[in-house]
Amino acid sequence: MSDTKPRVEFWFDVTCPWCWMTSRWATEVASVRGFDIEWHPFSLKILNEGRDTGSHAVHHERGLRAMRVIEQARAEHGPGVVAALYTAIGTRIHPGGRDDIDAIIAEALAEVGLPATIAEAADSEAPDGVLRANTAHAMEIAGPDVGIPVISIDGVAFFGPVVTPAPTGETALRLWDGIYAAASVPGFYELKRGRTVGPQF
Repeated sequence: MSDTKPRVEFWFDVTCPWCWMTSRWATEVASVRGFDIEWHPFSLKILNEGRDTGSHAVHHERGLRAMRVIEQARAEHGPGVVAALYTAIGTRIHPGGRDDIDAIIAEALAEVGLPATIAEAADSEAPDGVLRANTAHAMEIAGPDVGIPVISIDGVAFFGPVVTPAPTGETALRLWDGIYAAASVPGFYELKRGRTVGPQF
């Protein structure tokens, strides 16, 4: 591997459990390997506009409320707050098993040390322009017909990796090395097998 630090970008929606586990893996690898991750708020509700998403619709709506708040926090306080806010919200949703999104948002803002008034963005369409642009861009660089997580390494974007539970330690680093190697091959597009288990937090 090169000693040069890669540019890594990650598109996420807080309600996606697969995205959550991939984000935990990527966060661990980044801390060990010494690179930063640029976190980009994304909306599954925006992605699926005009589609019947069945039982997922309520989750997508909760996600949009949370993603509006995260985007507003980024706009007001800079990109450095995004990862911490994602972690605070995602921990409550996924391992925490909660769905009271407005209470979660309020608690997460307090935990990260951000003004409580940012929660008002959940009911505002003002952040939607950036969320829509982020969502469209992720699909443009990784799609078509993919979802999240989307991760980009030095400008090469993939859907995934989809993995459960989130790898840690040496396993996490081995997976990263494989993804990094795949990103270095211009013609590499897809490697997939059917899932046999659900999210394991």
